[in-house]
Amino acid sequence: MTVALGVRAPSFVHLSRLTDDTGLLEHARHAVARREHGYCTDDVARGLVVTSRERDPAPDVLRLAETYLGFLTHAQHDSGAFHNRLGFDRRWQDEPGLGDWWGRALWGLGTAAARSTAPWIRQEAMVAFTLGAARRSPAPHTMAFAGLGAAEVLRREPGNTLAAALLSDAATAVGWPDSDPQWSWPGRHLSYASAALAEVVIAAGQFQQDVALRAAGLRMLSWLRDLQLDRGHLSLLPASGWRHGTPRQRYDQQPIEAAALADACATAAAATGDTGWNDGVRQAIGWFLGDNDRGTVMWDPETGGGYDGLTPLGANLNQGAESTLALISTFQHAQRING
Repeated sequence: MTVALGVRAPSFVHLSRLTDDTGLLEHARHAVARREHGYCTDDVARGLVVTSRERDPAPDVLRLAETYLGFLTHAQHDSGAFHNRLGFDRRWQDEPGLGDWWGRALWGLGTAAARSTAPWIRQEAMVAFTLGAARRSPAPHTMAFAGLGAAEVLRREPGNTLAAALLSDAATAVGWPDSDPQWSWPGRHLSYASAALAEVVIAAGQFQQDVALRAAGLRMLSWLRDLQLDRGHLSLLPASGWRHGTPRQRYDQQPIEAAALADACATAAAATGDTGWNDGVRQAIGWFLGDNDRGTVMWDPETGGGYDGLTPLGANLNQGAESTLALISTFQHAQRING
């Protein structure tokens, strides 16, 4: 496949448009931020992931990372849990908890601690990661996101026992895939960002040198990717998910699914040395470029924003934080595989 050729470096222009001195505004109407919806830790954490992944960040990107890190440390309670929703009036709208936002916060903090080019960001992120990594959630998705942060820390500090325990517990929370080749997945329901579950199992198998565990994660990912291929392009699972034995709906497809698949395939390629996994990354990139069920380009080159979803009528033209972050994350992989 060649769909990734010619993809330019990810643009942070729209992300900057959605970011103020407090954090990252969650929603937009077309390209204009909707302040009435405020901020959420989920998106700010993903913002810290993508800004920390930049190998040579421009000053404005580094400033975004600092803003996102400041938001997360403010959101974190002494217990290690996190608030999720902050109103535009700068008041928290919830109590600290261990939902997906806790997992994604640890993912962002772990990535910053491992990859940021700024020593002060790495240091502060590691302090917050350490506080949060002592907690656990019963939810597989939440633990998967936290485990991905732990895997980042372990790539920089292989002897970090706190991160190693969190990554191991994350893989345990996800579980093993069913032996049925027609449904090679833990549980009977596929929901959101499913590829992240396979990715954390692959990462855990790699760090634990557990060949069987790594193979289980690779089997999950291969099955999930094949499930979402239609005549060579990605036909992503819809936001409603899919339960075994029920009819599968085609829409509304979300950019987060393409980004999660790109991340997982990149991890599989690194873990195995098999560059064939990069085809999955290219297919995720292709989904944004219009190689999808509607033949619709899923981002706005003029603004740098990602569209919020693929509907039966084409793109949802709103350019919120989650979709823009998914776009940036996926395009970051394009730079790696295109050399």
